[in-house]
Amino acid sequence: MWDHCPSVKTEVRDTHQASRLKSLRFRRHALGSRIAAQLESNGAIVARSSKSAGHDLRAPSVIRDVLEGTTAQHGRLDGLVVASGVVAFGAASDLEPATVDELFAVNTTSPIHLITQSQPYLAASAREGREPFVVTLSGVVAESPVAGLAAYSASKAGLAAFVVAAAREYRRAGIRILDARPGHTGTTLSDHPIAGSAPRFGAGLDPDLVAARIITAIVDGEKDLPSTAFQADPSP
Repeated sequence: MWDHCPSVKTEVRDTHQASRLKSLRFRRHALGSRIAAQLESNGAIVARSSKSAGHDLRAPSVIRDVLEGTTAQHGRLDGLVVASGVVAFGAASDLEPATVDELFAVNTTSPIHLITQSQPYLAASAREGREPFVVTLSGVVAESPVAGLAAYSASKAGLAAFVVAAAREYRRAGIRILDARPGHTGTTLSDHPIAGSAPRFGAGLDPDLVAARIITAIVDGEKDLPSTAFQADPSP
């Protein structure tokens, strides 16, 4: 499943304050690749890792190694963006145990481990006077679970719940956690479900605009991006 959601770790030079260096850690699917590309176009330094490169972030030990390697190479970690996901379609009564396990391993448990293990690095950044952050993408299903996507909705809602509570704790250490919940976005995620077949969706949000909105939130210090923060492409 991780072939569809490789990992990215990024350092970002703030486009508004070029002297301030930010480091981000990405786990990505197609939306994450757009975020990375837009960051690079604004001067970001993006270092990528993936399962094919030996980084299966479902394993806490691999997360530890990647975080240690990133800080050893770049000196610090100032931000974390979690933009990964796998999806499964079908009736709740037809779910296989392995499908549920995989959904929660990729969409919930692994991001939680990643956020937890990054805390000391981000707290160190805060103590040095910077403004470290974490960004997650739980999506609109975390707000409004969808029939035919019951387990996927639950896995994303679980991550969103963790973020709400953890944000209060991390704030005391000077770390901002921001959850983004865009609606259906026109990426290839639904083309590669781990179970079932995608229904006929309507037009999705422009993924480049979604990525740009998330980057704006990072730069501007926003603390939440509900589904209402993302608007459909107004162009005809």
